[in-house]
Amino acid sequence: MRKPAIIEAPSVLGLRPTGVEDLPAALLGAGLAEGLGAVHAGRVEPPAYDPERDPDTGVLNAGGIAAYSVALAGAVGDVLDDGRFPVVLGGDCSVLLGTLLALRRRDRHGLLFLDGHTDFYQPSAEPAGEVASMELALATGRGPRVLADLEGRGPLVRDEDVVALGFRDAEESAAHGMQPLPPALHAWELGTVRALGAAEAARRAVGLLSGGGADAGYWVHLDIDVLDDALMPAVDYRQPDGLTWQELETVLRTALSGAAAGLTVTVFNPRLDPDGTLAQRLGDCLVRAFDSQG
Repeated sequence: MRKPAIIEAPSVLGLRPTGVEDLPAALLGAGLAEGLGAVHAGRVEPPAYDPERDPDTGVLNAGGIAAYSVALAGAVGDVLDDGRFPVVLGGDCSVLLGTLLALRRRDRHGLLFLDGHTDFYQPSAEPAGEVASMELALATGRGPRVLADLEGRGPLVRDEDVVALGFRDAEESAAHGMQPLPPALHAWELGTVRALGAAEAARRAVGLLSGGGADAGYWVHLDIDVLDDALMPAVDYRQPDGLTWQELETVLRTALSGAAAGLTVTVFNPRLDPDGTLAQRLGDCLVRAFDSQG
């Protein structure tokens, strides 16, 4: 595997400033860079947060997220040009748009989407207008054009080039009226992952993402709330159940052993981890997943 390079992306434009913006500092403070043997490739600062929902798009900070996505794409592109493996530390899930824009500028890529939620809301159904609940829809070209067609390159990833793995929000999203996932998108809820076993589910996901038209690799997006809430309570939108630490490590290890192009880590809230125990545990999990690649 290429040597990792860490990019700090502390944007909460798609959520709210609750503490998620402190994720990069917490993981770096827990020794993640040293554990990965990673270089520091910079920090992309977000524009000012606007708490007012945009009347035209129905979302928060639409213009700010669009601008931030372009800036983050530039930083990720620089790391890729240097022959390194970008590890992007968010921030909220809206940073996914910038990472996928970097790949879209180059070729057709896939996406392994590890999240406790499907994040496929349309603005009219998202209660607070938070892009962090709709980034997968936007990445696949659905939603306000300012975000769904960045640089005129939308969709950033095709439906058939996505595997969403480990989500468990079907009842909640249906109650809010979220649009359905498209049939071509590979959607494996937590029960499916458990039935297959984490190792087999990850193996099949990598097989799908490594074939077809997306033969240039795939991005791995990790929202920490894919973990079991009892193990990882330091997230803003909690729900019961989720992957164990071992299951997550298994999935990441398998994904990183394939044609992964980069990794995003999002939504961990250090303010809900006052003694740093969870930050250390998360960092250790990531380091072990990378270490297995030799």
